[in-house]
Amino acid sequence: MKARKRTKVIYVGGIPIGGRNPVIVQSMTKTDTADVKSTVRQIQSLEKSGCEIIRLAVPDMRAAKSLSKIRKSVHIPMIADIHFDWRLALEAIRQGIDGLRINPGNIGARWKIKEVISAAEDKEIPIRIGVNAGSLEKDLLRKYGHPTPEALVESAGRHIQILKEMNFSNIKVSLKASDVVKTVEAYRLFSKKYDHPLHIGISEAGPPSVGIIKSSVGLGILLAEGIGDTIRVSLTAEPEEEIRVAYAILGSLGLRKKGVNIISCPTCGRCRIDLKSLVKKVEHKVRNIDKPITIAVMGCVVNGPGEAREADFGIAGGKGRGILFRKGEIVRKVKEEELLDALLKEIDH
Repeated sequence: MKARKRTKVIYVGGIPIGGRNPVIVQSMTKTDTADVKSTVRQIQSLEKSGCEIIRLAVPDMRAAKSLSKIRKSVHIPMIADIHFDWRLALEAIRQGIDGLRINPGNIGARWKIKEVISAAEDKEIPIRIGVNAGSLEKDLLRKYGHPTPEALVESAGRHIQILKEMNFSNIKVSLKASDVVKTVEAYRLFSKKYDHPLHIGISEAGPPSVGIIKSSVGLGILLAEGIGDTIRVSLTAEPEEEIRVAYAILGSLGLRKKGVNIISCPTCGRCRIDLKSLVKKVEHKVRNIDKPITIAVMGCVVNGPGEAREADFGIAGGKGRGILFRKGEIVRKVKEEELLDALLKEIDH
């Protein structure tokens, strides 16, 4: 795995992004931002799940004016996601937002862009340029024929140039598409050309059954190549699931360690217990443990401890009986129906 690319460091709230800082996990609320109560409830749930930055859609002034009320009840930095309307960006800044996601080239007149940039500078608020394959400029679509990686990078370059001409460099960039290969190549091309920190993700990845696969492949490739400073897993699911998957991806690459890592065998002819059911029960029972531990749930008493030698704790089932082990060493034998309780007690101990 390649070392992380050393990008410029920016701050969203008090969180450093870029350089060699940890890859930050983000999500986006799926509530009506103007519904303060529901939005706060969702963000607080996301905070408990490990979300470190939250983005909120701001489609109108009603939503923009709700931001300060939300801000008072949450602890993680908030980013306002705005399209086209410079007045919404100004109001979001007045409301105490920590970051903006807005493309300067879509705001309109130059004086409007300047007002937004001046307000962002005064509050030291970064701007994320978010290029999406589904909303590329018409002339770029004519030039390239369709949203190619090169078109995505050229679009991002245009927006960056506008900000640089106004001496604004507090920038983060994303280049997203629902196509994994296209997204990966766009980030690769951009990373070679620029050193702005990158927010990576696969756009509209889909329901968990396919979205987790697309996100794991695409983000895994980029992160393994040292590309990416913040991530969001975009799923048609509850946002807490996005956080869980994001940390699983980072954990699989050794980039972040949070919560329990469960390893379990796929079962074979040697398995004499209902391993699938046991794994589900273990997963449910340990879901709120925040310590970075590895738990093994194996179906074979003979090979289980050896195959899961590096696990902090583990259980392996046999016919009617099983074993509890730690770091590959057997702690004791237990009845099959007591395996789960024995594991949980050992973890607590």
